[in-house]
Amino acid sequence: MQYFVVMIDYGRRGREAIVDPEITRREVISRVSSGEYQNISFVHEIAGDSVEDVTEAILAEAALPEIPSEDIDLQANRLDHVRDLHKRDKV
Repeated sequence: MQYFVVMIDYGRRGREAIVDPEITRREVISRVSSGEYQNISFVHEIAGDSVEDVTEAILAEAALPEIPSEDIDLQANRLDHVRDLHKRDKV
């Protein structure tokens, strides 16, 4: 049997261990990248009699890809801002 333990740290309010044998690695990564799991202390993968700390690997896989600044459409951003200003004037 394989499952993951995700330890969430709430600071002064304590910690919470999320353990669900039906959650897969892919689901853990999805929840980390969506922000559902935040302030993660560690992620352990339990498989049979062994425990492995997979925190670094999970966080690396869940990281959002870096978008180079040259790919950002600055003209579209400027036009959106102008449109928003016009909406504000009409009200």
